[in-house]
Amino acid sequence: MAPALVPYEAALAVMDARTRDIAEGRAGECVWLLEHPPLYTAGTSADPAELVDPDRFPVHKAGRGGRYTYHGPGQRLAYVMLDLNSRGRDVRAFVAALEAWLIAALAALGVAGERQEDAVGIFVGEAKIASIGVRVRRWVTFHGVSLNVTPDLDNFAGIVPCGLHGTPVTSLEALGAETDMARVDAALRSSFAQVFDTSGS
Repeated sequence: MAPALVPYEAALAVMDARTRDIAEGRAGECVWLLEHPPLYTAGTSADPAELVDPDRFPVHKAGRGGRYTYHGPGQRLAYVMLDLNSRGRDVRAFVAALEAWLIAALAALGVAGERQEDAVGIFVGEAKIASIGVRVRRWVTFHGVSLNVTPDLDNFAGIVPCGLHGTPVTSLEALGAETDMARVDAALRSSFAQVFDTSGS
């Protein structure tokens, strides 16, 4: 039985509480793997002109960096709540580590992901397969990454994804790669341990 889709506002509330507890020493770090119902989110740099079809899905202000993106079934969200006070207060290095994590996970699934200059996220050729949008409060991170496993790629047509005009979006399914979510999660977990030092958390 597939896990229930987590409403976006509920996820924001959980992240808000958990990051506050991490900052105050009441909880440990957390990486939360989940899926949302179909929706668009607007980051702090979102341009209203890039919301092409505002009536297609609910639109949520996310509070994270970045522009518009789509979330929905078949897309693995990983909300990453880490304490940068103990990991070095370097947001650029944190984002680079998230990119390295996604590239390593994709490699474990037989897909060659790569960075592109002047664009945050991970690409396969010219097509984007994973997005990154984070926020840091009291040096604790939240929000995180999204990896397209089997989403309906037509749903990205209601926005200009991440402000990248003319950039196609792809998925593991479209590439003929692994689509079993449990196996994708296993690749994400093992790759996270490689990229981030979790021995002390």
